[in-house]
Amino acid sequence: MNISELSAKAVILRGLHARSEPLVLPNAWDAATAVLVAEAGFSAVATTSAGVTWALGRPDGQILTRDEMLGAVARMAAVVSVPVTADLEAGYGSAPDAVAEIVRGAAEAGAVGLNIEDGIDHAKGTIFDESLAVERIAAARAMANTIGVPMVINARTDLAFDRARPEDVRVAEAIRRGNAYLRAGADCVYPILFQKIETIRILAREIEGPINVMASVNLDVATLTAAGVKRISLATGLPRVAFGYLARTLAQLKSDGKFDFLKDGLETPAVNAKFPRT
Repeated sequence: MNISELSAKAVILRGLHARSEPLVLPNAWDAATAVLVAEAGFSAVATTSAGVTWALGRPDGQILTRDEMLGAVARMAAVVSVPVTADLEAGYGSAPDAVAEIVRGAAEAGAVGLNIEDGIDHAKGTIFDESLAVERIAAARAMANTIGVPMVINARTDLAFDRARPEDVRVAEAIRRGNAYLRAGADCVYPILFQKIETIRILAREIEGPINVMASVNLDVATLTAAGVKRISLATGLPRVAFGYLARTLAQLKSDGKFDFLKDGLETPAVNAKFPRT
């Protein structure tokens, strides 16, 4: 894909953050699931780093290499015509230069947007110093400008993982950081794991740009639209649902030896038809 094609898709993706209704992103983890998301009529495909990592037999948590993740992104971008935005964890390096290079790599893989986290260790709730985190976003924007693709940067803040501090303190810092990330060149702020609707309303009101919220069973698109949310990610939702379905199905097969679940499957020719013969 050339620079002009990438730029056009990036402009489309950015515009999807400015509509009255939010951009809903059912995150894919391989080429097949990316095709299903696009075929279902969603306006863009987002990747899930956890789903990609699980599919390669490893636990989530910035375990994959940069090239492994970008390879998965490239396979997804190659089979859909809608814009692709890539979950690239914390950029596979702490220095701003590493984040800049992941922007270049994302564009080379065919993505026109990316998530960049400020988290270091989710289990411990540690995050990058704010000044470094801002420099990392600025470096991402500078690289996008250099390569000539207006990449849509979704700046994720991982403050919610730090359970040791009161929520109101974490929310206040998420607002401060989110606005700093927007000033540094981010297009959207992703305060992950804040899922109380009252908190989401505050974040949407006080962060001076679009916010991304992670879907949960207690929320829905209409409620989040009313709260002012512009982007909704299913994050690990679809791969977890797929794992749950397969685990239950396999347990049933082991228990009763019946194959009745096969009635829910697509026929092989129908699946084959979803993919280009290239």
